[in-house]
Amino acid sequence: MGHPSAGLARASVVVGAGVALMLTACAGEADSEQVELPPTEGVLDYQLGGAYDAVSSGAGEVAIDVVVRDATAEPLEGAYSVCYVNGFQTQPGEAEQWLATPELLLRDQAGEPVVDPDWPDEFILDPSTAAQREGILDLLSPVIAGCAEAGFDAVEIDNLDTWTRFGEVSEDGAHALARAYVEVAHEHGLAIAQKNAAEVTQVAQEHLGFDFAVAEECGVWGECAAYSDVYGEYVLQVEYPDALDEAGLTFAEVCAMPGTAPLTVLRDRDLVAAGEPGYVYESC
Repeated sequence: MGHPSAGLARASVVVGAGVALMLTACAGEADSEQVELPPTEGVLDYQLGGAYDAVSSGAGEVAIDVVVRDATAEPLEGAYSVCYVNGFQTQPGEAEQWLATPELLLRDQAGEPVVDPDWPDEFILDPSTAAQREGILDLLSPVIAGCAEAGFDAVEIDNLDTWTRFGEVSEDGAHALARAYVEVAHEHGLAIAQKNAAEVTQVAQEHLGFDFAVAEECGVWGECAAYSDVYGEYVLQVEYPDALDEAGLTFAEVCAMPGTAPLTVLRDRDLVAAGEPGYVYESC
């Protein structure tokens, strides 16, 4: 499904005392459309493996305030909804579409498309040239536009860090593609989240134009301050039980760490829907 790429050395919306923060897109990035950032209080859920309307707690069913769902799902009514788009790798089930444009895929020395070893049903996109970036945008800009048309508030672009994992991907090209995604999102009135890539948070916010961050396993990797130092409280943090076990950490310990985001959740690695086998959900 193209979600958690972490571990690769990677109530109602709270507007209460104040109106939710509004931000204006940077000059030259897009236009002057305003975008709304997510709340920094309430209940967060990360639902890429299946959509549902409430989380279970000791007090029973609890309404969700901020949710991330796949672009193929509907936003959650009454919640701040973030639309997941895999912007630097392909999605499972889309191989035929991308193989029809082989020049947009990273190739190995034998000319075969490179796959992500952790997600072997995903090809790596190659944004190294302007022509390649234009071709990628031709296919993915309509997906971002569809998120806005469906009623999402923001978009999360996954796998920004491919250039750190695949040396053939141009860092400059990846950044240029990221900047283009920011422009498309802002043009459609969507906020846009940097996904992972703790090493470039300053660049991502100041020069690429990202509005907030989605960070997987920053507690496990000791990287949470890299996000909070740049985005403040506007970070959605997701941890996974298997990675915590390997690191010898508990979720409670992560919650107590300096730099842990106000909205932090523990989810099962497959992000299955509530009620399905293996479902895990806790929040700080």
